[in-house]
Amino acid sequence: MIAAEDTRHTLGLLNHFEINKPLISYYKQTEKKRSPLLIDKLLNGKNIAIVSDAGTPGISDPGEEIIKCAIENEIEVVPIPGCVAFVNALICSGMSTTEFSFIGFLSANNKEKKEKLKEYEFDVKTLIIYEAPHKLVSTLNCIYEVLGDRKIVLAREITKIHEEFIRDNVKNILDKKIEPKGEYVIIVEGSNKNKSDYEIEQLNKLTLEEHYEFYKNKGFTKKEIIKKISKDRNLEKNEIYQYFIKNII
Repeated sequence: MIAAEDTRHTLGLLNHFEINKPLISYYKQTEKKRSPLLIDKLLNGKNIAIVSDAGTPGISDPGEEIIKCAIENEIEVVPIPGCVAFVNALICSGMSTTEFSFIGFLSANNKEKKEKLKEYEFDVKTLIIYEAPHKLVSTLNCIYEVLGDRKIVLAREITKIHEEFIRDNVKNILDKKIEPKGEYVIIVEGSNKNKSDYEIEQLNKLTLEEHYEFYKNKGFTKKEIIKKISKDRNLEKNEIYQYFIKNII
């Protein structure tokens, strides 16, 4: 039998290929309820295919729950390769494919969305996000606010007639005021600086007195503070020491 995200959608495909198999609906809201039923059928010798409307089951689509249950019950799980939107978007993005972070759909709540993005502020890996058309502009604004004006790629309708890739900086895309259509994969370039570099950059914007107070409040000794400031600002220790003799110490 076939467990389908939308039986009507899958029935069209089955009819096209003249496949006659019983269908059962299996979508996000019914995963926990339907999984025990499907497991029972599997334990009694049935073979069941999991089908999503598009993409691949388990990747931001139903499937994760039943696969966990199957493994717990020592039932064989066989993957059949198919289209995965984020993989196809990534390989055509022109951005680094060596390492990437896939986070799927973000929360609809802007505060929670920004908090999630904040976790990746200094991640050098390419970031991949899924987004619905009606939330695209809001999400792009959050990306711009939290991650800055990075290079991004918007990919939609991959492998379909209206396949489209928009490559530009976040602000330029927002300024174009595109009319979102279809679900999007957003590919965001990784950070070009790590957290440590960023913190040093911010410290170097302080006056020497403020820089000194920052480390003093962290409990460092005068000698340690001079050494740290010298390293942060790429200056000779003696130069920093002489300044502080006259002004602070």
